[in-house]
Amino acid sequence: MKYAVVDLEMCVVPKGYRKNRFKYRNETIQIGAVLLNENYEVVDEFNSYVKPEYGCIDSFIENLTGITEKDVAKGPAFEEALESFLDWLPADDVRCVSWSDSDPMQIIHEASEKGIADDRLEIVFANWIDCQKTFSRKMDQKRAYSLEEALFISNIAPEGSAHDGLVDAANTAVLFTKLETDPDYRLNEFYETARKEEVDHLSFSLGDLFAGIAIA
Repeated sequence: MKYAVVDLEMCVVPKGYRKNRFKYRNETIQIGAVLLNENYEVVDEFNSYVKPEYGCIDSFIENLTGITEKDVAKGPAFEEALESFLDWLPADDVRCVSWSDSDPMQIIHEASEKGIADDRLEIVFANWIDCQKTFSRKMDQKRAYSLEEALFISNIAPEGSAHDGLVDAANTAVLFTKLETDPDYRLNEFYETARKEEVDHLSFSLGDLFAGIAIA
């Protein structure tokens, strides 16, 4: 089994377009991915800026991602970039992985709105792995963790700048590999200590609350 770890970066679609032409809030501006082989080694990567049809890169998105209008101006449209990504994926025995389900949902929404149909998408979506949910189960928590939190908790030093599609895909791949292959999953010692203190404090508080109360 191979794994393609994917991360999308997006910009905001102005409300004027969302009324009549594109009903979703975000539009893709970058597709980044790394391919892991059967031994969880990175053997290939995919990276493409995407020229948005309706959205714009405002100062917030530019500061967050480092992506500028100049970067995407010569990039392919979403349909072409998506086709290139699907062509890049191994023909069989591969599962896509992402941090949260926002990436596959973005592809579903954007492809639908832009009338893009490709038989390969159904297979890709059917086998998609949400690494964020896997991590939450590992922590025995219901809440959703950010990638940055999860990397810190897992004692993994992130590489590169966050919110770059290829960088985030690579960092997610390191975390996913640890989740899948490390039987002795060690957490960051500071987080482990803080979590233990929180549990101990909660146990003390509840015990203290009911101390001296006789229950019939």
